[in-house]
Amino acid sequence: MKILVTGANGFVGKNLCSSLKNIRDGKDRTHPALKIEDVFEYDVDSTPEELDHYCSDADFVFNLAGVNRPKEQSEFMSGNFGFASVLLDTLKKHNNRAPVMLASSIQATLIGRYGTSDYGKSKLAGEELFFEYSKATGAPVYVYRFPNLFGKWCRPNYNSAVATFCNNIANDLPIRVDNPATELDLLYIDDLVAEMLDALEGKEHRCEYDELDPFEKKDGRYCFVPTTHHVTLGEIVDLLNTFKAQPETLVIPEMSKNSFAKKLYSTYLSYLPAPKVAFPLKMNVDARGSFTELLKTKNCGQVSINISKPGVTKGQHWHHSKWEFFIVVSGHGLIQERKIGDPADEAHTLNFEVSGEKITAIHMLPGYTHNIINLSDTEDLVTVMWANEPFDPTYPDTFFQEV
Repeated sequence: MKILVTGANGFVGKNLCSSLKNIRDGKDRTHPALKIEDVFEYDVDSTPEELDHYCSDADFVFNLAGVNRPKEQSEFMSGNFGFASVLLDTLKKHNNRAPVMLASSIQATLIGRYGTSDYGKSKLAGEELFFEYSKATGAPVYVYRFPNLFGKWCRPNYNSAVATFCNNIANDLPIRVDNPATELDLLYIDDLVAEMLDALEGKEHRCEYDELDPFEKKDGRYCFVPTTHHVTLGEIVDLLNTFKAQPETLVIPEMSKNSFAKKLYSTYLSYLPAPKVAFPLKMNVDARGSFTELLKTKNCGQVSINISKPGVTKGQHWHHSKWEFFIVVSGHGLIQERKIGDPADEAHTLNFEVSGEKITAIHMLPGYTHNIINLSDTEDLVTVMWANEPFDPTYPDTFFQEV
């Protein structure tokens, strides 16, 4: 399959082309039925001759080209409707009835605040052009009305408030929020690309519209991405400020599968300047070695790194409810545990010899005092420690008791 992507250097185009090339090159095996031979990338610096060649050979066309921020309002119609006409005419010239996808906008509804949108009018005109083309040629068309998009590689200060906020907060620049209660419907770029790959396989999601809201319908005129997020500007800014503070707090907010927070954090990180990609951690150092908290979560505990000097014993304490994993990743050590109240002898002690040569996770059991001993005379013992709750100095649940 040969695929033409117009607007290939734009935000959506870059993400789509990267995914298509990964499949083409055998790096992405999540779509085993897709066999991609070539990806034709067309953008403003391409030539008419290239477009002609691509339209002759393409087996599927993603039309992502368009104008978002022109100098003159009239450029909306020429840039959006005009290019669509050229593209479809070129396909007709070669009698190429390949499926064609159109990136339209929710503004094409011309409802509410979009009622006077020249951008929306140009997108609506493009939609009708595609539907007429399908009637005349029999070629399948896939018309998607995008809401606000966000994700990596989106240009800040252009057409995405999320991109602007991520960029500015990551780079310590001011942001402006006139009304934190303003609501946005947001579509994440990876969800959009996943839908476009589904469309390549004939698995697109069809819909109709109830004013601004799509509802799934198998024979619907339009297509849509089922996964979108409805959030306020205030919620976005609050999350971004939490992300920004993470190097100091070490707290990672809850990020359940497919959550907006998870996608926003990935987006935010893509705007970090080089000096912020790395950040120091506070090492608590003494003669025995060091203990460093790595990250904390609200409901899923914390991860720390413990380094023990040769011959050193650490721990010698127990917990009522807190439990931990000790995972030695370098060195050679012994982990011991004994149930509180049992005799302090070998028969009542659990012994686990551990090393970085065979990484093993050991439970530190509630109600058992435990320690970790570096058995080496020369090497540090490095242990990754996970606790089921972040350390709370007001209620440490930690009590000294030798094993």
